[in-house]
Amino acid sequence: MDVLQTLGVALGLATLAGVNLYLTVFASGLAIHFGWVALPSYLTELSALGNPWLVSIAGILYFLDFLADKIPWVDTVNDAFHTFVRPLGGAVLAVLALGEADPAVKVIAAILAGGVALTSHTAKAGTRLVANSSPEPASNIGLSLGEDAIVLGGLSLLYFYPMIALVVTLVALITIWMVLPRMVRSIRATLWLAWQKLNGPPAGREAEELTATMPSQVERDLRRAHASSETVDFSVRCLSGGGPRLPKNRFGWLVRMEGGRLFFLSRRWQGSLVVEIPTPTGAPERASRFLCERLALPGADGTHVLLFERGQRVIADRIASQLAAPLPEPEALDPV
Repeated sequence: MDVLQTLGVALGLATLAGVNLYLTVFASGLAIHFGWVALPSYLTELSALGNPWLVSIAGILYFLDFLADKIPWVDTVNDAFHTFVRPLGGAVLAVLALGEADPAVKVIAAILAGGVALTSHTAKAGTRLVANSSPEPASNIGLSLGEDAIVLGGLSLLYFYPMIALVVTLVALITIWMVLPRMVRSIRATLWLAWQKLNGPPAGREAEELTATMPSQVERDLRRAHASSETVDFSVRCLSGGGPRLPKNRFGWLVRMEGGRLFFLSRRWQGSLVVEIPTPTGAPERASRFLCERLALPGADGTHVLLFERGQRVIADRIASQLAAPLPEPEALDPV
């Protein structure tokens, strides 16, 4: 039983350190120093966290982290720096919780705990990065306070109910690993849009030309999937924003054929993605967001959303106007 409880505390501390290392050390140190928690015999090594100097340093660092965590984009820079610090701190805390274990076991535990801390750190940093796509500070403040509450609640669970903490930690880690691929795609898309905005043309000098050019492999995928020889009307690079059969945050191309058929194409390591977007049943909806230009195409089975970089505002407007215009009627055949 002591082994499972020790494992629960070690994994729990590593997970919480990935969310907020300084608060984990500071709150644990205060509780141990003032006797708010009584450490069992198998956790006596954690009494080192109650050292007044350690508590003071952790408190100062937590205060600075607390301020940085409330400011949009400053929190992302802060998370980028702590990509190395939090996993290392989580590994140290896990090894400390193991006490007088075999050195080989400590090395294995440090590696595993570092990976666990990196997992929770990635979830935290990714969530904050996506939240920063909307520059208002309310979401950042709310997320930061929520993360602090999770750390404090998790520490209480660790020290008073370590077995329950072990189960909760494992469930949380499995959940994060299940959604991690989508989260990584979202992080990548947000970073790309931010980079394009920083390096894009100033307002009034956005790209205006709609061309029919696209990578040859992308066009081959389209021809192969639909056996079409129609001429391409236009193609433009974009991101998928979701919709029926259209996964989010895929880099690809919006392609319109001369006959009016609309496709989204993307290259993936496991093959190509070709999604035909039905003719919109209503007027396309255009909106300029903080990091991107949004185009929503309402259809009978749902709305397809496409995202363009900020330097393509004029192009997004032209696509919306073209899709809103009725298609020309096919020419009637002369009677024989």
